[in-house]
Amino acid sequence: MSKLKLSVLDQSPVHDGGPETSGLFSTIELAKQCDESGYYRYWVAEHHDTAGYASPCPEIMVSKVAEATKRIRVGSGGVMLPHYSAFKVAETFKMLEAFHPGRIDVGVGRAPGGNPVSSEAISAPRQTIPSEYYPSQTRDLIGFLNNNLPSDHPYSHATVRPIDAGAPGVWMLGSSDGSAEIAGVLGAGFVLALFIGTHDRSPEIIQRYRDAFKSNGSFDKPQAVIAVAAICADTKEEAQFIAGSHVYWKVQAFRHGKVDTFFSPEEVVEKRKLLSAADQAYYDETLATIVTGTPAECKVELEEIADTYKVDELMIVNVTYSFEPRINSYKILAKEFELSN
Repeated sequence: MSKLKLSVLDQSPVHDGGPETSGLFSTIELAKQCDESGYYRYWVAEHHDTAGYASPCPEIMVSKVAEATKRIRVGSGGVMLPHYSAFKVAETFKMLEAFHPGRIDVGVGRAPGGNPVSSEAISAPRQTIPSEYYPSQTRDLIGFLNNNLPSDHPYSHATVRPIDAGAPGVWMLGSSDGSAEIAGVLGAGFVLALFIGTHDRSPEIIQRYRDAFKSNGSFDKPQAVIAVAAICADTKEEAQFIAGSHVYWKVQAFRHGKVDTFFSPEEVVEKRKLLSAADQAYYDETLATIVTGTPAECKVELEEIADTYKVDELMIVNVTYSFEPRINSYKILAKEFELSN
């Protein structure tokens, strides 16, 4: 296996109880550091009306990050495609590719990325496109970007401009096996998100993607990435202490539907004591899905994940209350992996 590439998935969290706009500028600062540290890609997420997260518009963040960096690939992780027209998404990312040739990725997903009311508001007055159309939307997106839709397609004569700009590669994001074979059949890349949920994801998911792959889309050969949560610190105990802010947020959001800003790790220590036994079990189960430890400990575990899934690229995501532990985690992990060498 070739040298393991590390990439970044940034959800633009709001740090230190600051104003929501501060999360946008933290993304830019982190992206600059990760570019210098040798990370391969930097993707930005889409969240609508979600407390604690600053960015509902990955296409704008892709533009700002690409402008602020020099080398790193930049993309969406991802555009929630059922909200939008595939043609318009293709136009947006074709423009981004024109300004930053060879550095743009298009990651798409089918989740709403927010609460039901906000999801309805995005599409109003029309209905949100049903999720069963997601595969055909993704197929159309690839076709629009390459201006090669089949001649019998109703929009085969609709041209995405500028014509002379390249076609960014399209990636499908999934937290289980739902999109894996679809991504393969469409010739898209596939990112398996281990950081979403606590359920087991078999390595067979990646193999099914590879087995289904047809080189008629964005890529000539399968492109698989594993996205995993990881926090590095001086000790494993410190890393787990820092992780508590996001873990507690998930307990409240996914078990009780309470979406709030992030609490400090110190506050979480006390709040965890007040959780029910079932919630504490979910807290521990969620914490176990995050790779935590010293850089050396994290490296061992991350390499094991890459080996298990037979991939040569991992996408690292972490959410912390304060910004400093977060940027430090990426710095020391890059140094441990010797990314800049």
